Amino acid sequence: MPSFKIDLSTAAVFVATAPEPKMANKKTGEQAMDRDNPNVGLSTVGLLVSDEGEGNLYQVTVPETGYPEGLTPGMPVRVTGLKARDWENTFNGEKRHGISFRAIAITPMA
Repeated sequence: MPSFKIDLSTAAVFVATAPEPKMANKKTGEQAMDRDNPNVGLSTVGLLVSDEGEGNLYQVTVPETGYPEGLTPGMPVRVTGLKARDWENTFNGEKRHGISFRAIAITPMA
């Protein structure tokens, strides 16, 4: 499925929830790994994006090499390469769909 770039050039972005490992299998505790670099685990970071008087919370997947230690809620950050992709799967016989977000990097503002 195609992905779409998200322009954050006019947005203020803050960490909403600190990075947590993204699980490939919650039952076994297996962490999801980056497809482009199979030796790098993936994490999920909650970001609050405020633009044009509106705020949205996004759960963004980012490689563990794409952010520094110490990202904490409330911290202003810069997001590199944010993309959105729609998805659809069947879980337990039920069709589900949504939008996933992925970034190359998240760095604190100076």
